Amino acid sequence: MSFIEGMDRGQTALLPPCIDDYIAPDALVRVVDEFVGGLDLVGLGFERAISAATGRPSYHPADMLRLI
Repeated sequence: MSFIEGMDRGQTALLPPCIDDYIAPDALVRVVDEFVGGLDLVGLGFERAISAATGRPSYHPADMLRLI
């Protein structure tokens, strides 16, 4: 079983044509996104970083960490 996945950030939308167009190239959120993407969540003790085989899929822990 896998995690609930969000939309691809490179996917085009109505306005603007790409989600990345909403965010300035030098915005801090881009740094946070790259930092969280590079973390070893299992090594840091995130117990649910590997999805379970049963039940409803959860959100990926990296996505939840980005929200915080």
